[in-house]
Amino acid sequence: MTATESPAVGRFRGDKQRVRFLAAYDAAFAALWPTPWTEADVETDFGTTHVHRYGADTGVPVVLLHGSNSNAVQWYPFLAALGARHPVIAPDTIGDPGRSVARRPIHEPADSAGWLDQTLAGLDVDRAHLIGHSYGGWLALNQALHAPDRLVSVTALDPGGLEKVSARFIWLMYLNGMAGLTPAPLRRRLAVWLDNPVLLVPELKKVLLTGARAFRTRRPAPLPLSDGDLRTIQTPALVLIGERSPLLHPARAQARVALMPHGHAEILPGVGHGPGFQHGGDVNNRLLAFLNSTQ
Repeated sequence: MTATESPAVGRFRGDKQRVRFLAAYDAAFAALWPTPWTEADVETDFGTTHVHRYGADTGVPVVLLHGSNSNAVQWYPFLAALGARHPVIAPDTIGDPGRSVARRPIHEPADSAGWLDQTLAGLDVDRAHLIGHSYGGWLALNQALHAPDRLVSVTALDPGGLEKVSARFIWLMYLNGMAGLTPAPLRRRLAVWLDNPVLLVPELKKVLLTGARAFRTRRPAPLPLSDGDLRTIQTPALVLIGERSPLLHPARAQARVALMPHGHAEILPGVGHGPGFQHGGDVNNRLLAFLNSTQ
């Protein structure tokens, strides 16, 4: 059995499903991402990482880490603001539906950090700001714990890693997927009820739903960082938590962020699991102010 056939490695269910997904993926980038951007592949011990680059030619790069079962297309609301001042690098995380190809399982936190460090090294990035959403937020915090040498700062948007992923959150993600299949008038109402503006973006909805059907994700939910882990992180960190987050208990998560020597958490009123997709301009301003403060 080859590595890509291993049940421990995320992969497409078949060639037809892969072709169907990539058509939706390319259409979403064409519709949502500002131009121009470039694409590249980086070889690592864990597989091939596909990355998109956008924005300024100089400055400390900002590396964007998307949520689970997503890909780099999700970052379109952030690109204009961040790219005006920084080079922006958005990889498709290995093990999620995208153009990256996994060859080895990445189930251990140290392996996740090793994959990202090798990806940055392959891009000749020796200093970077990390911004991650949900699972990508866990990746950012995990990098600050296990491989911080390249990091100038980390920002985590309603991240994993602060609390155990609950059955309620998994159930709500299932409901969001089902809501994406409903007729447009009902979907608009469900988007409000579920705090999910993604349901109102046809191209993004299509690529996410197509990915869910076409790709088998084989990755355990990450365990929360311990109090000792958080106290060890020396990288400046900003955590933005949705007041209506289905993943986190806001006040409890904010208290855990305070364990980091240079950690700061803010609770965003009226926001669910999507800081930046909800209250986008305000979130981008907070991100830029934090990046400027850590230069």
